[in-house]
Amino acid sequence: MVVENTGDFSQAVVSKASTNSNPATDSRKDVRKVAPLHQTIHFHGNDGRKVLTTAHSVEHYTKVKLKKRGSDVKYLAKVLAIGNDCDIAMLTVEDDEFWECVSPIEFGSLPALQDAVTVVGYPVGGDTISVTSGVVSRIEMFLYEQGSAELLGLQIDAAINSGNSGGPAFSDKGKCVGIAFQSSANKDVENMGYVIPTDVVMHFIQDYEKKKEYTGFPTLGFEWEAMENSDLRMSMGMSSNQKGILVSRIAPTSLEFHILKQYDVILSFDGIDIGNDGTVLFTNGERIGFSYLVSQKYAGDYAIVKVIRDSKTIDVNIKLSTCMPLIPVNVQTPSYYIVAGFVFTVVSLPFLHSERRNIQHNVHVKLLDKYWNGMLQYEDEQLVVITQVLAADINVGYQGIVANSLLVTAFNGNPVRNLKNLANMVENCEDEVLKFELDYQKIVVLQTMIAKKASKDILSTYSIPSAMSSDHLAEMVKNHGKLKANKELEQIMWEGVSNNENYGRGKRTPSKQK
Repeated sequence: MVVENTGDFSQAVVSKASTNSNPATDSRKDVRKVAPLHQTIHFHGNDGRKVLTTAHSVEHYTKVKLKKRGSDVKYLAKVLAIGNDCDIAMLTVEDDEFWECVSPIEFGSLPALQDAVTVVGYPVGGDTISVTSGVVSRIEMFLYEQGSAELLGLQIDAAINSGNSGGPAFSDKGKCVGIAFQSSANKDVENMGYVIPTDVVMHFIQDYEKKKEYTGFPTLGFEWEAMENSDLRMSMGMSSNQKGILVSRIAPTSLEFHILKQYDVILSFDGIDIGNDGTVLFTNGERIGFSYLVSQKYAGDYAIVKVIRDSKTIDVNIKLSTCMPLIPVNVQTPSYYIVAGFVFTVVSLPFLHSERRNIQHNVHVKLLDKYWNGMLQYEDEQLVVITQVLAADINVGYQGIVANSLLVTAFNGNPVRNLKNLANMVENCEDEVLKFELDYQKIVVLQTMIAKKASKDILSTYSIPSAMSSDHLAEMVKNHGKLKANKELEQIMWEGVSNNENYGRGKRTPSKQK
């Protein structure tokens, strides 16, 4: 963070004009939403040439410009790193003129409850700087909406309005204690905001500076159960003075899958005892979720975990990593494949988000269950659905099949691993029919030769240059020279993803982005 040498911390923020091109998850949209977003940002860095803002404020950006307080000049910024899990982005400006008369601002330590904080930014309702004061009312692990990650957060009793996002929060000593990023989603609650604390901010910065790229906060690849019931503890061979949590499920693709076992009892993490409710001691005698300990480490670090297994206490060494969810939370552009007018895509959080907002399409409960409880069974697993049927003679009677976004489970008797796998099987199919098996024993059957011939006519009718996206299907595009990659359709496949409605992944959904 840098500030002009005026001694006034209000100079720590500048306004940002970001042009965002929001791809649409619904391919019926034929235009791209491009709108300038005015957010607030602040600076950091040993060389004073780094800028921090929220990740959601530069999501799907095409151009970012910065303007200093009191200046009418906008400077083109370069995005260096985006951390969706912690909702932080790092930028810089290459124009030396922008950095004249600025110097670094110092980050402060984690504030205590009732400590005074001041949030500075450019919220909606005016063009001049705004200063809002309050106190820290809560410090705990919160669900970060942008990346659905659970990280340390500060709750303050000061309103964080739209446009405040990315602005610094200062202590009464003038040190930055965090970045404003969310407000309460409860319409009945006023004057409540959320701040990314410096612990999380410094983790983001150090991760980038160590590795020259942002790799993300490590996550645990298993689910656990609280052990507050004495009978449960007794059944697992725990003594009266032992406390811990029970491992219930382990993701097959996680590193923990090869170290831990189902029904292991985890007693401690790196020497710190875990309570039966899954909490550990925090500051001033408070307790906090033990995932806080994980968030203090980096991907690639190791942790010693003490467990009870088969009534014996052992230590295991776990290498921490970022465990990928079954349903991706952040996707830059949607993957798709089209045959005979059937548009296949991969289930992602933006897809579920758009379906939730579309009154003609209700998200099927099975997809929601997959989102909340699903685990990757293999590295390249994807959930594939039919998102739309482009009306044509070949698909008459099948239009209703899209209503519940049923999963495509098999093609001509072969299980579907992912979208690329499905596209390969269809393109190379020499059988008489194309048979798509969906959830709940629903099927779609088409004559192969007629369907493939109709595909070309349908693409032409709907002015779609390509039958497939170019991201992870690039190899398919290369192998089928007649098909060309189409960036335009990728962009219009999404529908207003960055409207930032609250649709998080976790038990708490306390906030919405600003």
